[in-house]
Amino acid sequence: MISATSPTVLPTVSQAFVHDWVAALHRLCQPDQVEDFLQRSGVRPHQADGRGRVTHDQIVQLYQIVAAETGDEMMGLWSRTIRTGALKHLCSSVLGASSLGAALYRFSTFWNLLLDDHQLELSESDTELVLHIRPEPGADTSRFGHMLMLKLAHGVASWLAHRELPLGGVGFGFERPEFAQDYPILFPGPIHFGQLTSWISFDKSLGDLPISRSEADMPSFLQRAPRDWIFTNSREHALPLRIRELLLMSERLECDLGQAARQLHVTPRTLIRRLKTEGTSFQAIKDGVRRDMALRDLTTAKTIEAISQDTGFASPASFHRAFRGWTGLTPNQYRAEMRP
Repeated sequence: MISATSPTVLPTVSQAFVHDWVAALHRLCQPDQVEDFLQRSGVRPHQADGRGRVTHDQIVQLYQIVAAETGDEMMGLWSRTIRTGALKHLCSSVLGASSLGAALYRFSTFWNLLLDDHQLELSESDTELVLHIRPEPGADTSRFGHMLMLKLAHGVASWLAHRELPLGGVGFGFERPEFAQDYPILFPGPIHFGQLTSWISFDKSLGDLPISRSEADMPSFLQRAPRDWIFTNSREHALPLRIRELLLMSERLECDLGQAARQLHVTPRTLIRRLKTEGTSFQAIKDGVRRDMALRDLTTAKTIEAISQDTGFASPASFHRAFRGWTGLTPNQYRAEMRP
């Protein structure tokens, strides 16, 4: 049964995705300082060492703590420190543009004044605008850094347009990582790996959109960063997120492959094929929703038996086995870890 409304269960990202970030923090800070940042943001050791999941709120908290205390708004991800206030000046610069396309050009030139080992380049074809990140010879490629820069470009453009903008695609200048399934959670468009450069593309028509933000809108956007742009809200352009939404709208996640296919107006075989091209499956998405619901509910007073029922498990024992597979911990151990 599909209900009219669904609860908010924000996707989590894998431990490997965050491990890249933690590695960058260790290059920037002393080990005890990194440990302090992780503890204060709610990221527990089992999440950072390869056995856990990290939530939307924890990512936001960690970003805000590290940016404030290190004075680097890009957290050691680039060869030069991006000093406090850079994002404010970036927003001021793009606000003065005549159109969204001009704002993206200003975005690229702004970063080219700050980055030593990478350059941003905006190109235009008959159908699209593409923002490239081009590394200088010998430059290290930070997967997390490239992701964050492209997310910032998308987030700023969407903020200027007053809506989340669809993407023609996103490419990364590195091979497909083991946590590739996390990227559709971040970008509302097709994801490509093993590219010559990292890039993000918009339909060319979007470049003509007027800038409708003002200086008065900046403080709240900057204060909330990166909450408003790190995860995508799109359901139209990310098939795994559309299926996730259908599952959340169903009673105890009872939506099956056939029901999802009917809702999406495709055959089950077509749905299986399309999900395979995105490196996932219906069952993997369903397991991810179960996992994220459980992680959320284990921070509340809800009983483990109730959580196992609400996430569609036949018994608490089945839930325990699945949860240990997801996190390396039992539900009770996770609950104890997440207590302040």
